[in-house]
Amino acid sequence: MNPAFLPQTDPAPPRLGRSVTIDQAASLLGVSRRTVYYRIREGRLRTIRTLGGSQRVLVESVQEQRLGKAFPVSPPSRSEDSSWPR
Repeated sequence: MNPAFLPQTDPAPPRLGRSVTIDQAASLLGVSRRTVYYRIREGRLRTIRTLGGSQRVLVESVQEQRLGKAFPVSPPSRSEDSSWPR
């Protein structure tokens, strides 16, 4: 049968494993790659390192972010406050 006449089907959605790439995490959260890196540095997203050294975001932490259960960023300390000292 000629493949041009076969019905078009949508490809299956990608399966999520235990972790996702930075790009995938950004897409799932609707933010930029830079924002994902900021959230990793703040401790709001957890990551693992692959054997090749790449950083991957744990799906569980992405889900927590999407549900708003992630740890909030703490307010700046007095030493970081621009109005201090007076």
